[in-house]
Amino acid sequence: MNPLRLATVVVMLAIFVVVPVAYGQLLLSTNDNKVTLVNGVTTVVKSPPPDTLTVIDIKSWPPKVVTELDVPGSVVGPPFSVALTPDESLALVTANEKLDPSDPTKRIANNTMSVVDLKATPPKVIATLETGKNPAGVSITRQGTLALVANRGEGTVSVYTIQGKTVTPAGKVAIADDKSGTSHATITPDGKLALVSRDGDDRISVLSIDGTKVEYTKRDLAAGLRPYGIDIASNGAFAAVANIGRGGGDADTVSLIDLKAQPPRVVSTVTVGQTPEGIKISPDGTIVAVVVMNGSNKPKDSPFFADAGKLVLLRVSGMDLSRFAEAPIGHWSQGAAFSPDGKRVFVGNMVEKDIQVFSLDGGTLRDTGVRIAVKGGPAALRTADK
Repeated sequence: MNPLRLATVVVMLAIFVVVPVAYGQLLLSTNDNKVTLVNGVTTVVKSPPPDTLTVIDIKSWPPKVVTELDVPGSVVGPPFSVALTPDESLALVTANEKLDPSDPTKRIANNTMSVVDLKATPPKVIATLETGKNPAGVSITRQGTLALVANRGEGTVSVYTIQGKTVTPAGKVAIADDKSGTSHATITPDGKLALVSRDGDDRISVLSIDGTKVEYTKRDLAAGLRPYGIDIASNGAFAAVANIGRGGGDADTVSLIDLKAQPPRVVSTVTVGQTPEGIKISPDGTIVAVVVMNGSNKPKDSPFFADAGKLVLLRVSGMDLSRFAEAPIGHWSQGAAFSPDGKRVFVGNMVEKDIQVFSLDGGTLRDTGVRIAVKGGPAALRTADK
């Protein structure tokens, strides 16, 4: 063989050898079995089965459940109570509440987070860590080395370091009092900034991150009533926050936060309907998916009841939002997630105990008719942030 041609072949083989494994194939659903919705009232289930975590392969079509395992969870808090490391090797699952051992008809505050080894055969819980009171949203940096947990019951954010399969507590950041409702902490792609939603006092707090040092900058943003779920675009340019309102039948909002501005600020707000529970930005940063309860969680005799929620899609144009598609979903629906290519949208329906799958082709949103049954009410959905 010609020496130049041989050298070319060697180089090409070397390229193929070092190409990393393609990730972004897993969707996780954490499922709450402790509570159910009875005519608009959240009701404790008598002698419930354990909460579960469902691991779903979304590379295949239709999506396939890989495994389900017992992992404590909770529907209380934004539907971001599960997170994956970028390489999909570990999952973190928070449990906001548990049943009272002395009176199992009542729910009490919990303070734990499970660490799940997703590479084990089968996947298993390898550690249970202490959090603050009522842990809710959890996020992992795109570097895979740090995790933040918002503790709704005490106004703090817990910090954890990640090294391989070892997750280690690294302190807490005090933000406000226990009425502030610290709900979710989302982290910028460069791992240097975090935004924490506070539905108790209608604020969004800005945290700085330097390695393992996390500090409250004292900068708070005002987006709308009860900012709850919050997500940051993969390019770090903006964040989107769902303002769930007071639950009184009024139409609620979604706001856009300009993260390139100094300091960051809210720049756009649009109305989406009653109680936007889940929110997720598409991988390319052009679309915001919003899960709107639309009164589906209210008593049937309420003037604000509707017999279906809504998946609402918003187009991002510069720093503006505009609605361009919507579709009916189930009842008391929670989280939303995109496939890595942005062509499918997944929605968790608590009452139906399934995950509804939509296709997205350009501006056309279509219900595929596929439902992924899970063991419990899907309280949170998540893929790995890239």
